[in-house]
Amino acid sequence: MRDAAAGERVDVGRGIARILAPNPSPMTGPGTNTYLLGQGADVAVIDPGPAIEAHLRAILAAIGIGQQISHILVTHPHADHSALAPALAAATGAPVLGFGPAGSGRSPRMRALAALLDPGGGEGVDATFAPDRRLAHRASVAGDGWQVDVLHMPGHMAEHLCFAAGDQLFSGDHVMGWSTSLVSPPDGDMGAYMASLERLRRQGWARFLPGHGPVVEDPTLRLRELVAHRLAREAAIQSALTAGPLRLAAITVRVYADTPAALHPAAARNAFAHLIDLTDKGRIVAIPALTPDAVFRLA
Repeated sequence: MRDAAAGERVDVGRGIARILAPNPSPMTGPGTNTYLLGQGADVAVIDPGPAIEAHLRAILAAIGIGQQISHILVTHPHADHSALAPALAAATGAPVLGFGPAGSGRSPRMRALAALLDPGGGEGVDATFAPDRRLAHRASVAGDGWQVDVLHMPGHMAEHLCFAAGDQLFSGDHVMGWSTSLVSPPDGDMGAYMASLERLRRQGWARFLPGHGPVVEDPTLRLRELVAHRLAREAAIQSALTAGPLRLAAITVRVYADTPAALHPAAARNAFAHLIDLTDKGRIVAIPALTPDAVFRLA
């Protein structure tokens, strides 16, 4: 499928169009994908994207004659996916649907860690996100000629939803087409992320429509790659600790030697997510307690 310019409506088949937001960056790749679902009177917008006026105009211009935006679905409250939702809702009257505000889905472990962690870290949490309707796992949303089933897939973010339209999945940032996903505590949870990937692996998907990057035409292969990548990072962390206890910064430098130094702050968050998970599994001990400042050693 050809590359498209930001703001251009591109048909990706099966009644779905994509509009690329003008927000390329090391964290977003080519930019955020906004999807339009439906060829009848009602059109759903999936991930309206960042609060950029030009992107709002592009979405509105992409709606056909006789059509209206009936639903605004948000996979998760990161600003590059959700921040445009209020302006789009104001322009169309459509309700905003999502899991809930940022932080509302955190596990007890992550709620306890939240007070110790900078909530930033490059992922751009949308602290103002407040959906008009909160969606639970296995809920359904339907319009004229389309239906999506809601799958709660925490990991990249506790509030992350995927939307299944038959055998195709709007995968948000849970599965991306251009890179692996950032898992940044306290909103990201590596244990939950791996469990969510495993749940997706049990189903037969025809394709994924990700929040960033191209359509994933071989979901089985992509899921296998993502699981293998995370297991390799996990093994690398444990290997780094065989020589003795280390702090997070030293672990990041050793395990993410293949990552540009400018991205090491984000890499450190991924590493800490792995360390939390490994601690919970009893494979690593954090001294004196599980915080980013701890000394980590093998159990």
